[in-house]
This record gives sequence, C-alpha cells and structure tokens, in this order.
Amino acid sequence: MSHPDRLAWPEARRRAAAAASPLGSEEVALDQALGRVLRRDVAAGIDIPHYASAAMDGWAVAGPGDWQLRDGGPLRHGEATPIVTGGLLPAGADAVVRSENGHVDGDRLVLDRPESRDHIRPPAEEARSGEVLVSAGTRLSPAHLALAAAATADRLEVARQPTVTTVFTGDEVVLAGIPAAGQVRDSFGATIPTILRMLGASPARSLRIGDDREATVQALRDAGTDLVVTTGGTGGSHADHVRRALDDLGADYLVPGLASRPGGPTLLARIPNGPLVLGLAGNPLAAMLGLLSLGDVLIAGFTGRAVAPLVKVPVPASVKRHPEATRLVPVRAGLDEVEWTGAAMMRGLAAATGVLVVPPVGDAEVLPLPWA
Repeated sequence: MSHPDRLAWPEARRRAAAAASPLGSEEVALDQALGRVLRRDVAAGIDIPHYASAAMDGWAVAGPGDWQLRDGGPLRHGEATPIVTGGLLPAGADAVVRSENGHVDGDRLVLDRPESRDHIRPPAEEARSGEVLVSAGTRLSPAHLALAAAATADRLEVARQPTVTTVFTGDEVVLAGIPAAGQVRDSFGATIPTILRMLGASPARSLRIGDDREATVQALRDAGTDLVVTTGGTGGSHADHVRRALDDLGADYLVPGLASRPGGPTLLARIPNGPLVLGLAGNPLAAMLGLLSLGDVLIAGFTGRAVAPLVKVPVPASVKRHPEATRLVPVRAGLDEVEWTGAAMMRGLAAATGVLVVPPVGDAEVLPLPWA
C-alpha cells in the first residue's frame, strides 16, 4: 500500500540536510575537541620538527668512522656522541649510526656494517611554520588532535553542537527487569543519546512520558533545545500523540513521513519559534534506521559539517527490492543481508557493518554506521 504523504528517501534526506543552519562557534581545549567540527584552520605555529633530530637510537657522528667518543657536542670531524631517537642533533654531526650497526671499543666507536641512510630527521620535514594542517569543516579525530598539539595549538575553534532533548514515549515501556505480557524493555534510553553524541550533537536532557497528548505537547513546547528527538507515537493509532501534539503547536512538516521499510513513520517538523523535531518510530530497528537516515545530515547542518556522498553499489542478487519504498537493509561486509531485520528486531543491526539503501529502481547506496 502506498503512502502519498511519505517522501522518497533521497528527498527526505535532502530536506533534513537543509533544515538546520550552523549555530556559531566556541573555543575548547584539545582534550574536549574530539568529534567536534573545526571552524578555523589549524596552522603550524612552528616548523615540525623545529630542530634536526635523530631518527634512531645510536650515535651522532661527524665524518667517516671510526670515531673518537665524547660526551655531548658540538662535534668535530672524526668524533661521535651517544644520541636517542628524537634527540637534538649536535652541531657538526652529519649522520646517526644505529646502535645495532656499531660498537664501542674503549673510547672509540667502531662501525660494524655500513649505514644506508643518515638517520637524521631534518627541521620542517613534516610541515613549515604557517602551513595549514587541518582545514575548517573537518570533524576532528584523535590523529587531528595529536597533529594540532604538535602544531602548538592549545585550544581550537569548533562549531557549537546542537543541544537535544530526547522524549521517549509509551505506556508499555519498562526500564528494568522482565517485562510482563504487553510490555517491552526500553531499547532507547541508553542508545539514542549515545548515537546523537556520535553524530555530533549534545544531548541535554531526556524525558519519559506515557501515551498522553497534553504531556507530549508540553514536552515539545518546553524543550528549550535546538532539536527534539522523540521515539514512538508517530503512527496514527489512538495511542500515538506526537503528530497530534505537533499539529496543536502549529508545526510545519518538512518530512511528513519516510517512504522506507522500515522507518516509514519517521518525521521531521519545525515548531514556530521553537525547535526542530525528529520523530522516530517506536519499533527499535525502525527508530534506529530513521535516526541514521535523517539525523546525521540534520546534525551536520547545525555544525556546518559537509556530508560525504554515499557510495553507490549494485544491488546484490540476494537482496530483494520493495516495489514502492526504499528498503533499509542491515548488511555485513560484502553486502550480505543479515538475519533478524524486522522493524522490532535489533539482533540484525547488532551484527551489521553498514546499511544498504535499496531504492525501488537503480543502484543501492551504503549508509555507514557511526559505531562500525
């Protein structure tokens, strides 16, 4: 059965990408910058390295061997002194003899086998002072932070992260223990905020409400954050109140629904003078795939981060298409569809390395998992 109000998956993703604008920037210390989006280029404050150093443990030497050993430099022709990896090369030295290629005989250093290189790391071998090392718009990895430290940066200018309120709905949800018939364990409390953080947002608070229209209106109206992410309540049953609450608040639907399997009830709306609302389905897999489909590009818009195009691949012969909707298929490496991919199942996604986005016609795309 078709749903004319549900947007095609690519169009919904485009609308989500365009829904948010960058929120400005702030300065943070290096140890607080992991995963943040850089807003100002990081340039080398000094040459890297800023002095000539040894690339190996051994001896700094001047001229061909053998050499007279001395304790420290500067060195004259025919002299040597011990040195460690990274140590300052003394004046007059023109090579480093590796420790395994020489031995000490009294006060002399004797070369046991010829050296093929000088084993000196010259100044500015990696970068020159003023050279841009990390460009604005980069999402910062541990390697970027190590490079920024080497460049003498102590603080970085990064994009402000969108604050998020998560609203978990459902009378049937229990937080601990064995659920009774008709009840389900909470699959979202420990996961949705974590995924939002992985995507670059800043979860501010979480609310739990029952299937109640007025409570839903209040939660959305009083969120006080840039974004609200809800779980459950986006369908059309008597127990679903997210859409009714959005209507009560005069919200504008940017994505009224998603033409995907699973995740069709996913929505994106804007409350006048209020937050964006990303409404996820109540079934765990459907909710997760809705969040991965729209949440990543939405949060990228808040932070000014560019989203890399998805990789296109042929649809494997073993993967079936849906005639009207985009299938979101958890797959392993090699694009093998996993088992247990019903909308309420998490076992398949837990075993997956990515999600195959399979349209009714044409090539598929690979949607990465932020934790894979």
